[in-house]
Amino acid sequence: MIRYLAGRIATMLGTLAVISVLVFTIIQLPPGDYLSTTIAELRAEGETQAEEKVAFLRDLYGLDKPLPLQYLTWVSGFVQGDFGYSFEYGRPVAEVIGDRLFLTLILNFVTVLFIYLVSFPVGIYVAARRYGQVDYTLSFLGYLGLATPNFLLALILLYFANTLFGISVGGLMDPDYTGEAWTAGKMGSLAAHLVVPVVVIGISGTAAMIQRLRANLIDELQKPYIVTARAKGLGERRILFKYALRSALNPFISDIGDLLPQVVSGSVIVSAIMSLPTTGPMLLSSLRSQDMYLAGSFLMFLAVLTVVGMLVSDIALALIDPRIRIGRGTA
Repeated sequence: MIRYLAGRIATMLGTLAVISVLVFTIIQLPPGDYLSTTIAELRAEGETQAEEKVAFLRDLYGLDKPLPLQYLTWVSGFVQGDFGYSFEYGRPVAEVIGDRLFLTLILNFVTVLFIYLVSFPVGIYVAARRYGQVDYTLSFLGYLGLATPNFLLALILLYFANTLFGISVGGLMDPDYTGEAWTAGKMGSLAAHLVVPVVVIGISGTAAMIQRLRANLIDELQKPYIVTARAKGLGERRILFKYALRSALNPFISDIGDLLPQVVSGSVIVSAIMSLPTTGPMLLSSLRSQDMYLAGSFLMFLAVLTVVGMLVSDIALALIDPRIRIGRGTA
């Protein structure tokens, strides 16, 4: 197992290195940059020393150096915890992100937890009672959840909350706690405000996982080894949980690596609509303004989530399924 983990971590680090090159290259592809836009704005305002100011900034942050040197400076800063400088906000990226990254992690962790906690009991229930009234009703609701974009659901909730109840469901905490230190009251406010965005962001993933789990379990329950287990007199509950469910788990364990970045990227528009203080709206702003270091930090954050999720799913698969070999011929 130790050799397996060492190999997977080495692969993860190599993958991140390749992704960092791709991210840096893609960020450099659009013509111009944030400082070029700054020159145009300063000239429009009648600033006579615009080019001198921008030249100073280019020299200060090494933007006048060749691209390979700029990349090495950027990557070496990541290793040291320095994510660069945000030109749009006029502060280091680490300070700009601040609590936004922490809140993003909390929001998406709770969303993934919500998806699994809801989809597994419902999926198992409808698979065990397939082709009944409950199965058809929950399947219809699942298809409805798949067909409804999460940003549209967010708009509907915002409208009805304001018109019917006169309250706002936007944000992740009460305005009084914004910028304050973390206390029990602030954590309680965060927990209360998490309910709506978690449901909005996770509803489509929950519906998709319910349908997949139902289909996988129905397929497993019709296989010959299940028929043999029934013929031997094993109870339906034991057959379902000990044999069929365990065999159907593999796709959902392997989905962990894809689910984390999907939830993060899918919550960008929802965060903008619901005024959530997460990294989503800031990512959109940084891409529009070509704030290269800020946008690159967000993209690398998604890459880290992806490779870490893949590592977690590989380890979980190796532990759950004995058929998966995790070494040179060792199960």
